[in-house]
Amino acid sequence: MRLRNIPGSREVIAESEFVIHNEEEKKGHWKEIFGNNNPIHIEIGMGKGTFIMESAKRNPDINYIGIEKYSSVLLRAIEKREQEPELPNLYFIRMDAEYIENVFDKDEVSNIYLNFSDPWPKDRNAKRRLTSDRFLKRYTNIMKKDGRVRFKTDNINLFEYSLETAKECGWEILYETRDLHKSEYNEGNIMTEYEKKFSQLGNKINMMIITQP
Repeated sequence: MRLRNIPGSREVIAESEFVIHNEEEKKGHWKEIFGNNNPIHIEIGMGKGTFIMESAKRNPDINYIGIEKYSSVLLRAIEKREQEPELPNLYFIRMDAEYIENVFDKDEVSNIYLNFSDPWPKDRNAKRRLTSDRFLKRYTNIMKKDGRVRFKTDNINLFEYSLETAKECGWEILYETRDLHKSEYNEGNIMTEYEKKFSQLGNKINMMIITQP
């Protein structure tokens, strides 16, 4: 069974205290939701939530929001979250990343994480890539000036495309590596489910860190 087709997942999400509903009404008010002025980091396409939950545990002074558009994948994250109820700095949203400008205000987000995003390999689908020029513009409209986007993938074609697109859009490449696990940035690296799987297969993990123009 494909995760996105699990019956009843939408009902569980609608009742979960860990999921933010009517998220567009929260635009500009996220500090009120968390009850503090801590920086906000978001992960787009968080999958089952391994990365963002561990991030929230390690960094209690940062607020985290995980975004996932597939209900049945988000269901798995909720199940994990229920085992870790004492994480006041973490919420989930079920939505398509295309609409993030409706949910976050200018300068409201400090960091964005993109972990093993769908490569959308066909050229006609390039605009759907989370590192396309369209999405980079969206990030600019919600991020603080010194905010960073951290992108990890095992797909070298997507990685090269992402680097080139970032440069063309005027973003500064702060760091890039085609073998994360042998780089200086591997210390403290939090692996996602896909990262563990691909690494076990011998795939090298690419990562870039960029900051907006």
